[in-house]
Amino acid sequence: MKLNPAQLAKHLQGALSPVYVVSGDEHLLCQEACDAIRAATRQQGFSERQVFNADPSFDWGSLLQAGASLSLFADKRLLELRVPSGKPGDKGTAALLHYLARPAEDTVLLISLPKLDGSTQKTKWAKALIDGADAVFLQIWPVETTQLPQWIRQRLAQAGLAASAAAVELIAARVEGNLLAAAQEIEKLKLLASAGQVDVDTVQAAVADSARFDVFGLIDAALNGEASHALRMLEGLRGEGVETAVILWALAREVRLLASLAQQYSQGVPLEKAFSQARPPVWDKRRPLVSKALQRHSAARWQQLLMDAQRIDAQIKGQAIGDPWISLSRLSLMIAGQRLALPAE
Repeated sequence: MKLNPAQLAKHLQGALSPVYVVSGDEHLLCQEACDAIRAATRQQGFSERQVFNADPSFDWGSLLQAGASLSLFADKRLLELRVPSGKPGDKGTAALLHYLARPAEDTVLLISLPKLDGSTQKTKWAKALIDGADAVFLQIWPVETTQLPQWIRQRLAQAGLAASAAAVELIAARVEGNLLAAAQEIEKLKLLASAGQVDVDTVQAAVADSARFDVFGLIDAALNGEASHALRMLEGLRGEGVETAVILWALAREVRLLASLAQQYSQGVPLEKAFSQARPPVWDKRRPLVSKALQRHSAARWQQLLMDAQRIDAQIKGQAIGDPWISLSRLSLMIAGQRLALPAE
C-alpha cells in the first residue's frame, strides 16, 4: 500500500502495519520518516530493536532467523533493514518474498531504500513492497527549488517561528536546496529570533553568529590555500556533530562552481564575465578568493575533484567503500592545493 508522507503521522496513530518501506534520496526527509515510525513503535510497546545493514556480504538468512525467533526481552520488536544499494540480489529477493508471505507476529519491519528507478520498481520484490497488503510504502520525493521557500516556511512554523518573505528567500538562497543545511539554519534561528519573529537581520545575524568551526569558514580556508587551518576546521565540525552530508554539500557546491569557471576560462571567457554569469553569481568580495583557488588547478583537475566529491557521496550513503571523513579531509587539502600524509582508508 502506498502512503503519502503527509499522511504518515495520522496513519501511525492507529494500528501499525507489519512492514514499512521508506524509499528516497533526500536524507533528511527519509530520516525523519523513519524516526516517526520508530517513535510510533516505541509508543505502542515495541521495545526491542535490531538493525541489519544489507551490504554485499550480508547474510539474508539472519533476517529470516530474526523474524522466526522469539524475543527474549520483549513481546514486540522493531527490525530495521537498510539496503543502501537498493538492489537485494537473488538471495535478498528470495528472503524478502519469504518474509512478506508471512510477516513475523508482534514485529514491525522497517526497510530503508534509496530511490528506486523504473526498472527496479518492476521487479518482483519491489512490487511486493509497493503493492503488498502487509506493507506500507513511502516514496520520499526531493523538494524542488520552487517549493523550497514554502518548505522553509512550514519548518519555521513547526519551530514556532514566523518569517518575512525576504528572510525566507535569504535562507533558501544560502542553503541552495540542501535540506539538512536548512534545518540547521532554522535551529540557529530558534535561539536568535526575538518573540518568534524572523527578519532579514535575524538571518544575517545567524550567519554572523555561526559556530566557531563553520562549514563556510572551512571553504574559505581551503580556497585560500590554508590547508592546515582547513583540516582543523574540519575536525572541529566533526567534533560538533555536523553531518558529513552537509559538509560535502558545501564543498561540492564550491568545486562545481570552480570546475565551471575553469572550463569557461580555458575556452577564452574572461573571468569577470564568468563570475557574472555564474548561477548564483560570484560576489565581488569573494572573487579574489575564488580567483586564487582557480590558479591552483586546471579545468580537468577541478572536474576530477568533482568526481571525488561524487565518490564521497556514495561513501556517505554506504554505496562505496571508505571513510567519508578521511575523504573529506583529502578533498579539502586538494582544494587548498596541498597533499598531506593521511591514513589509508
